[in-house]
Amino acid sequence: MSREMEGYVALVTGGPRNIGRAMALAFAEAGAAVVVTAVSDIQGADAVVQEIVAKGGAALAVGCDVTSEEQVARLHDEIASRFGRLDVLVNNAAVRHETPFGEMTYAQWRHVMGVTLDGAFLTATAMLPLLKASGRGAIVNIGGMSAYTGAKKRVHVLAAKSGLGGLTRGLAHDLAEFSITANLVSPGLIDTVRGGHSAKEPDHHKHHTTLLGRRGRPEEVADMVVWLAGPHGRYVTGQTIHVNGGAYLPT
Repeated sequence: MSREMEGYVALVTGGPRNIGRAMALAFAEAGAAVVVTAVSDIQGADAVVQEIVAKGGAALAVGCDVTSEEQVARLHDEIASRFGRLDVLVNNAAVRHETPFGEMTYAQWRHVMGVTLDGAFLTATAMLPLLKASGRGAIVNIGGMSAYTGAKKRVHVLAAKSGLGGLTRGLAHDLAEFSITANLVSPGLIDTVRGGHSAKEPDHHKHHTTLLGRRGRPEEVADMVVWLAGPHGRYVTGQTIHVNGGAYLPT
């Protein structure tokens, strides 16, 4: 990849593993300085930063709970202090627990909505001054295929990810005057390493196949995100881009 994002600064929330890690590395490969956040897996975020720095890039790991307005404000200050600018925000932080609806508590509902949807709102709000100043700002929200196909045991996840679609379209309208684009990338059936509460493969994966006959790689999602956020994606805004090997075909 050419270093077409030299001089850019990109923030990837929830970036220690899988698609988040792939996006951070892809931005660095394209020449951008990268900020990676994590809540519990700070060691994972540090490892991504060390990998970028070892290749000559610039990166920063920050512990940040995106549901906390105070912590997100501190994140803004750290980025401004270290890099002086921000050009790209990728709202990747999310939780994808599986719970049957009849057993779902309001606390579980709020936790998923808080991280995935409220977190994207709070982060976009906090980073807006830097994105406005950029002149080439881009917001990329990371959705999920199940928000379009439906899935069992994921009412809270589907609601939150569907909400990101509305947030994306609203941001595209409100921020166009500041030359900020806003798009959503929706991955599906990606080969990722799962752990913690998400260690088991989701049930809905068993009911879908891809036209290409394989699972996607995190790097293939990352390539789309970097393209949208970079200089070649400046005429694309308000869109949902599906990266799923043909497992879901929107009409």
